[in-house]
Amino acid sequence: MRAVIQRVSKASVEIEGQINGQIGQGFLVLLGIEDSDNLEDIQWLSKKIVQLRIFNDEAGLMNKSIHDIDGNILLISQFTLYGQTKKGNRPSFIRASKPEIAIPLYDYFCHEMIKNLGKKIETGIFGSDMKVALINDGPVTIIMDTKNKE
Repeated sequence: MRAVIQRVSKASVEIEGQINGQIGQGFLVLLGIEDSDNLEDIQWLSKKIVQLRIFNDEAGLMNKSIHDIDGNILLISQFTLYGQTKKGNRPSFIRASKPEIAIPLYDYFCHEMIKNLGKKIETGIFGSDMKVALINDGPVTIIMDTKNKE
């Protein structure tokens, strides 16, 4: 499971001309799922995301979590995080899970994020053509992979 976490001042997702989700200060999380992902990956990653201390404290140091600032999360499924570009110029997405595997894992990830954040999160719609808008604050962008827990 891969996640790109962006600290944002605001973010939104539009589907078919309608805003489906929007937040103010918080995280825009892009989530990619592969077949080998499991419930342990979801629990580890969702907990790690809400505990990240990447918001500035009074001294300007990244020392506060999303809980500390009462921030929000916009979660977007993104299979292209598993794009492979080793051969040729057209990415291969063979490592990205098919919907029958990915959707239940994505749904469980949403549930875990709500549980760990302690409030509702905003989302896109899995598999939809989404238009994501954001103001990346900093910019601060963190990449996490459950198969490489650095």
